[in-house]
Amino acid sequence: MSKASKAALLSGLVFPGAGHMLLQKYLRGSVLMIAALGASTVIIKNIVAQTLAVVDRINSGDIPADTGAIAEMVANSSSATDGFAANAAVIVLLACWLIGIVDAYRLGSAEDQRKI
Repeated sequence: MSKASKAALLSGLVFPGAGHMLLQKYLRGSVLMIAALGASTVIIKNIVAQTLAVVDRINSGDIPADTGAIAEMVANSSSATDGFAANAAVIVLLACWLIGIVDAYRLGSAEDQRKI
């Protein structure tokens, strides 16, 4: 398997920037990893906050422990700022993943060509 394929698979299946680490492009890989980790952190914090709000409302008796009521509350509970931050974080994460795959493949392909 070529280095380009290995690097693209690592960046696509493991984490953005992992393929760059294989290719010894540590700065690029680190930037992608830090950006993806930051976006993942925002997404996870948003999910945890929303979950804790639902659990608090269930514990206080505001909503019954019914699947339909919980689903309705979750659908209606996100605020505009939280929604924007979560959507932006998802876009950043997807962009990091896509850029990581394409760039790792491009760099690996160039490295494979030098070996020929």
